[in-house]
Amino acid sequence: MADKAKKEEAVAEEVAVAQPKQEVSAKEANPEKFLKDFNWHNYEEGIDQVDEGQLEEFEKLVAENFVDTLDDEVVEGEVVYLTDRDAIIDINAKSEGVISLNEFRYNPNLKVGDKVEVLIDVREDATGQLILSHRKARTIKAWDRVNKAHDEGTVVNGFVKCRTKGGMIVDVFGIEAFLPGSQIDVKPIRDYDVYVGKTMEFKIVKINHEFKNVVVSHKALIEADIEEQKKEIIGQLEKGQVLEGVVKNITSYGVFVDLGGVDGLVHITDLSWSRINHPNEIVDLDQKLNVVILDFDEDKTRIQLGLKQLNPHPWEALGKEMKVGDKVKGKVVVIADYGAFIEVAEGVEGLIHVSEMSWSTHLRSAQDFVNVGDEVEAVILTLDREERKMSLGIKQLTPDPWTDITKKYPVGSKHNGIVRNFTNFGVFVELEEGIDGLIYISDLSWTKKIKHPSEFTNIGDTLEVVVLELDVEGRKLSLGHKQTMDNPWDKYEDDFAVGTKHTATIDEMVDKGAVINFNEDISAFVPKRHLEKEDGSELKKGEEAEFVIIEFNKEFKKVVASHMSIHKEEEAKIVKQAAKAAAKQAEESKPTLGDANAKLQEIKDKMEGKKKK
Repeated sequence: MADKAKKEEAVAEEVAVAQPKQEVSAKEANPEKFLKDFNWHNYEEGIDQVDEGQLEEFEKLVAENFVDTLDDEVVEGEVVYLTDRDAIIDINAKSEGVISLNEFRYNPNLKVGDKVEVLIDVREDATGQLILSHRKARTIKAWDRVNKAHDEGTVVNGFVKCRTKGGMIVDVFGIEAFLPGSQIDVKPIRDYDVYVGKTMEFKIVKINHEFKNVVVSHKALIEADIEEQKKEIIGQLEKGQVLEGVVKNITSYGVFVDLGGVDGLVHITDLSWSRINHPNEIVDLDQKLNVVILDFDEDKTRIQLGLKQLNPHPWEALGKEMKVGDKVKGKVVVIADYGAFIEVAEGVEGLIHVSEMSWSTHLRSAQDFVNVGDEVEAVILTLDREERKMSLGIKQLTPDPWTDITKKYPVGSKHNGIVRNFTNFGVFVELEEGIDGLIYISDLSWTKKIKHPSEFTNIGDTLEVVVLELDVEGRKLSLGHKQTMDNPWDKYEDDFAVGTKHTATIDEMVDKGAVINFNEDISAFVPKRHLEKEDGSELKKGEEAEFVIIEFNKEFKKVVASHMSIHKEEEAKIVKQAAKAAAKQAEESKPTLGDANAKLQEIKDKMEGKKKK
């Protein structure tokens, strides 16, 4: 009651101050005294009559200064005291109100004197205390504020409450809004939890009134700032300019560097003068580094950067004393089919062509000699400082095996070699490292008709060879394998001479005849007309018969046989014998010419009858 009296006195004083001075009545001149001496009991009982004007003025003053706790409107209060759990709020009512600090989680910087919006949740509890709600007040005003912020594009503050699938939940004006993960920052976010509990600035980008959904973005604000920075930076770009940037992304082909709102690409070849397999060998994510602008397009949207260009080219630092003929050591960094690149100094490479890896004239792959990472010694063959090229050789470290070739491999000498490669026309045989020779397909066998060397031998097999020809200048050896043994055709020339007879089976029928095999070495061709049997039919595959050799060519290994000649020869003998017998009989019996003719006609008919059968 004492508090109430004090407030009434204050109201009375304010009324007194507000009264116009033209009123001269005692009550109007001193309203404080009037209110103090006013007999409310008499007034309620109707004993004394109160001036209606004074009463209206008093009610007006109370309405202006005191909050109606029966109203559900949102009012503004002032934080007058903070405890560990609650905030005491003065809303200009007969008592202060209480709000739990949980409702101010979005505003951890709440302090005494701050103005806050509240709604009277409970008019009075058991102790006569007002229970206020800041959360409800914010919710009532929230949608108006959200819609206004969205329409006007204004920036709002939001409190990040927690993580959720795909993003974060943000408290904006008391409404839970969704912050997609892609809208947190311009760069990919690896740890969402660092943002929980933070108050950040956002832009409202989408509102779904039907489902009461709000989407906010922090990235949009950053992009707006970046866009301004980007325009400023792009306008100042020049080739050769050195800028500081931050590694934003690392790919297999290069590194993207953020220059302060503008991204540029450092290609993997522009990261280091030395060869690298992946950019992460040189730089790390979020690393700060200086880069030089190499080039950009007309719109300056694609910027090519360089890192290695900030250092002098290693060739410029290459010692002047290095010259052709010097021995150098280096590491194999790249292998190709045609050779290997050796890094003899950081950023300085030389090529060892595969032909310079071995004295052998038979080229192989570089992988047969070296592997990536090998430390090798080589001899400088050529050195061009202007073109920044160097060729190296390994074989020069060993003596040339062709130096005394005529002594080691004279014509006619026999040796053992290893089959290294095939061609359609022959076999390459290695006698020793650097000494290869060719065996033509015709020099593999005396008797076999070989279409491809793989029919005769395999890679890696050991063959006995004879040196047939030696070309020292051309570094070529002509070898033979069949020459290591006697030519069986010398013997077959007598065994299968023209006119000799042999029994064989038809092995294969071909278009113009048949093929027969007398042994492993000798095959003969029988022309179609020479397949005729005595009865006029032809020999078939698998039939055995007697054949006569009608052609033998040792040089071309050609043998031709005939079966028809066998029985034709027999017929000729029969005719000859019959003629002799008839002549003898005529001589003995002196027959007439007619008798002799009759006898010959009989023999002739007999022979024709056989043919008809």
